[in-house]
Amino acid sequence: MTTSTASRKPSRKTARSTAAHTSAPVAEERKSDAAEPARTQDDSVPADARIAAEDPDSLRGLYRDMLFVRRFEERTAQSYQQAKIGGYCHLNLGEEATVIGLGAAMRPTDYLFTNYREHGYALAKGIEPGRVMAELYGRSTGTSKGWGGSMHMYDTATRMLGGYAIVGGQVPLAVGAALAIDYRGEDDVVVCQMGEGTTNIGAFHESLNIAALWNLPVVFLVINNQTGMGTTVERSSAEPDLWKRAAAYRMRGERVDGTDVLAVRDVAGELIETARREKKPALLEAVSHRLKGHSVVDPAKYRTEEAVSIARGNDPIVRWRDALLAAGVLDDRSVAALEAEVTAAVAAAVEFADTSPHPEPSSLFDYNYATPVAGDSRRLPADPLFTH
Repeated sequence: MTTSTASRKPSRKTARSTAAHTSAPVAEERKSDAAEPARTQDDSVPADARIAAEDPDSLRGLYRDMLFVRRFEERTAQSYQQAKIGGYCHLNLGEEATVIGLGAAMRPTDYLFTNYREHGYALAKGIEPGRVMAELYGRSTGTSKGWGGSMHMYDTATRMLGGYAIVGGQVPLAVGAALAIDYRGEDDVVVCQMGEGTTNIGAFHESLNIAALWNLPVVFLVINNQTGMGTTVERSSAEPDLWKRAAAYRMRGERVDGTDVLAVRDVAGELIETARREKKPALLEAVSHRLKGHSVVDPAKYRTEEAVSIARGNDPIVRWRDALLAAGVLDDRSVAALEAEVTAAVAAAVEFADTSPHPEPSSLFDYNYATPVAGDSRRLPADPLFTH
C-alpha cells in the first residue's frame, strides 16, 4: 500500500502564529493507471492466511452484516418502485465491504459524517433497521422523524451525524466536530465519508488544509466507486489516484481495496487509532465498484458492458462468501441459514416502516428553530392568512 506521511506540525493553538518552513513530503511514485487494482493491507499475505488468523464467528458476522446491507438496499429499491419511498434514493450496492469494514474499525463513540449514499453506514453505526427503513418511508418513527428521507439520516445516540444531500456539505462540518473534540480534550475520532467527486470541490481542500494545520482527529474516507454520477474518475480528475491529494496537506494518504472487508477494517482502524492517539488527520481512498446507477432511477446506460462485467466480477459479497466457504468458515447450510435470517430481519424492518404513522401536519414546523423565535409563523397552506 502506498503511503504519504508528513512530519508533525504546530498544534492548532500555535499554528496561527508560527510559520513552519519545512520541505513538503514527496509522495511515493506510482503509475496513475485507473485500471490498476487497489492494494489490500498487505499484498504479500494470502487471503486464506488472513482468514485463518481471524476468529470464525467474527468472520461470519462480517459476512452477515454485508449481506444485510445488500438485502436491505435491494428491498429499498423495491419499495421505491412501489412508490413507498419518495425523493432521491442512492444505494450502497457494491460498497458493502467498505461500509462494514469501516463500521468494524470505529468505536461506538466515534462520529460519522456521510454523504447521501448512507443507508448502509446508518446500519453499520448501529441504528435499528426499522428506524432506517421508516425514515426512507417518511414515517415519524424514522431517524429524522420522517422529515429527512433517504439523504438525511441522523442519530445523535449512535453519533451518525448525517446524511448530507449537498456534495461535500458534510466535510467542513466534520472538521468542525473534530475541532470540538480537540477543544474538549476528548479521545473520539471523526470519520468523514464522501464520494470521489467531492475531492474536486473547494470545501474538500479547505477542510483538509484546516484539519492538517490544526492537527484534528479526523479521517477523510473517499469512496471511489470509479464513476462520479455518470463520469469516470479519469475524465474528471487530473490525478485519478485520489489518495495522493493528502500530500498537498502533509497528511498521510492510503489506498485500499474497498471490496476487501478485512483490508478496509485494518487500514481504516490504523488511521482512526493514529488520529485518536496522535491527533493526525488522514485520507483513505477505498476503491470499489458501483453495481447499479447513481440513484435508483438511473439506468446507467453510460457504462460499457465491459465495465458492468468487471463490477459484477468484483462483487464483495460473492468474493467474501466464496473465501469463507473455501476456508471452511461457512458451508452451504450456514450460508442458507444466514440468508434466511437476514431476509426475515429485513422483512421485519419493512413491516415496522409500513405500520408506523406519518408525521402529523401540526408538527410541520417543529424544530425549525432550536429556541422560540418571535413572529414564527406556523400557518399551514390551507389556513386563512388573517384570523380576524
